[in-house]
Amino acid sequence: MIISNIDRVDDITPEEFRKNYYLPRKPVIISAAGLSEQWPAFSKWTWDYFKSIVGDKLVGVYNNERASASTLVNGADDYITFGEYIDMLKKGPVSLRIFLFNIFQHAPQLAQDIVWPDQYAKGFLKKYPMLFVGGGGSVAHMHYDIDLSHIFHTQFLGRKRVLLLENNQSPLIYRMPFTVESAASFVNWHEKLDTEHFPALAHAKGYTTILNHGDTMFMPGGYWHHMEYMDSGFAMSLRAMDASLAGKLNGLYHIVGLRGMNNLMIKLAPQWWFHYKRKLARDRAEKALHFI
Repeated sequence: MIISNIDRVDDITPEEFRKNYYLPRKPVIISAAGLSEQWPAFSKWTWDYFKSIVGDKLVGVYNNERASASTLVNGADDYITFGEYIDMLKKGPVSLRIFLFNIFQHAPQLAQDIVWPDQYAKGFLKKYPMLFVGGGGSVAHMHYDIDLSHIFHTQFLGRKRVLLLENNQSPLIYRMPFTVESAASFVNWHEKLDTEHFPALAHAKGYTTILNHGDTMFMPGGYWHHMEYMDSGFAMSLRAMDASLAGKLNGLYHIVGLRGMNNLMIKLAPQWWFHYKRKLARDRAEKALHFI
């Protein structure tokens, strides 16, 4: 794989951001000093604080296993209270993670702890800030967000290793039809990538970084991302819809048509569909290799 580091800036004007990153659809890291350090959340949000206000809320937790033939999109592996989950993290390494937890819905006062970066993008979905939480060693496997929103992803506690790829790299990373998932595994990709079974991976172009407390990553809509929690920690994603009508319609198709078709086939013919998606991903990757 051909890897570059994601650009980092300590401060950036809205004009520079739009010209160099938003319009070219290129990721960038804005350091804590440039954005999140000015938010009350930067120092206020801790495990104990969250447990005190939303510890009794039921959350879906996900393990590190890849989806099986019968797994519906976004199906949780178990449900526990957020407080129980935090207690597990404090006792030691745990590979379970939580994603798409709208903590603001349960604790509206948290909205006062952040400042929406409206200077950088329009169309923020201000009812849907999402929390992503993971224990050290937990993994969010390679995928892209199904609504195709632009993401401002701010890391709070812990460190997280990130791998990003532009959506046009889909054939080379074995994207499966009617999904936003890759057939290849990227676990510990920085140590060893499985190019023996997935040879096209060697030609894919990606970006990487390690997110630390306060880093905000701008991830343009449709970017593939694989994230590995190096420590127990959490991050918050602020989502902004694509400014173009075509982008909005594509996101709607993904949510309704693509996800609906995938879930329907999982129910009707899970084993056949499981293997067919992977076969087609390999066929497309082999075809893409002929043009390199």
